[in-house]
Amino acid sequence: MEMRSLFQDDRLRFLIGDVRDRQRVYRALNGVDIVVHAAALKQVPTCEYNPIEAVQTNIEGAINIIDASIDNGVERVMAISTDKAVHPVNLYGATKMVAEKLFIQGNSYIGGRETKFSCVRYGNVVGSRGSVVPIFREQRERGEITITDERMTRFWITLDQGVRFVIQCLEMMKGGETFVPRIPSMKVTDLAGVIAPGTRIRTIGIRPGEKIHEILLTEEEARRAREFDGYFIIEPELAFWNSGKIQGGRDLPEGFRYSSNTNTEWLTGDALMEILEDG
Repeated sequence: MEMRSLFQDDRLRFLIGDVRDRQRVYRALNGVDIVVHAAALKQVPTCEYNPIEAVQTNIEGAINIIDASIDNGVERVMAISTDKAVHPVNLYGATKMVAEKLFIQGNSYIGGRETKFSCVRYGNVVGSRGSVVPIFREQRERGEITITDERMTRFWITLDQGVRFVIQCLEMMKGGETFVPRIPSMKVTDLAGVIAPGTRIRTIGIRPGEKIHEILLTEEEARRAREFDGYFIIEPELAFWNSGKIQGGRDLPEGFRYSSNTNTEWLTGDALMEILEDG
C-alpha cells in the first residue's frame, strides 16, 4: 500500500507474495528485464533460532529466483549479499554464502539464453530495519547502551549509496562477477558514542554466531579480484567465464584482505552524525 501510493506509474505493478512460492515468483518475473534480489531473512539471532526458515528463504528462495529468471528470459539478475557470507560463522552468513555461489554458478545453466547473474556484497546499511542504529536510539531513551564487545568493528554503507552502487553494477555486469564497494569502517563503541553521547555503555558478551570483525574480500578471493576506483570486482573460477569480462582495474597485492578492522577508510563521528541527520 505504501509503495503503491508513493510510486504512481502505469509501468509499475505491486505484487504481494513470497520468494519461497515458486509459482508466484514465476508469475512476478514474467515480462521483467532486470531483477534485484534483496529478499532475505537477515537477522543473525533470528536465523540461528529458526534455521529451517532461513534456509527456505535465503537458499530455496534464491533457487526460485534463478529458475524463474532463466525461464522468463530476464536479462540481468543482481543478488544482494553481505560481508557475513565471507568465512561465515553463523547460519545467516552460511545461507548467503550458498546463495552467492548459486547465483554465480547460475550462469552455467543459461544455455543459449541471455540471462546473466552477478552479486553485490557490502556491509551494514546505516539505519536499516533490524540494524544497531535504531536499537541504540531506543536504548538511549532508557539511559543505557548495550554492546557485545568493545573491540567490534563493522563496515557501513548508507541506503542511498547501496542503491546507487547496485545500479552502477547492473549497468556494467557481464555475468559472474561479485562486486564489492570500498566503504568505511567504524568501531561499534564509536557508533554508540555518536548516537548516545554520555550514555552509560554495558558490555554483554558476543552473541551466538557473531564476529569481532567482518571481511568483505578474502586473501583467496584477492588472487582473482581487481581494484577499480571505489570498488573491487571478484571474478569466478568457473568454466563459463570467458574473455567478455570487464576490462581495466588493478591487481591486488599478495595476501590482500579487505577487513573491517584493518580498513584504512574509517568513519569518523562527525561524518556519521551527518549521515544520521540526513535520515
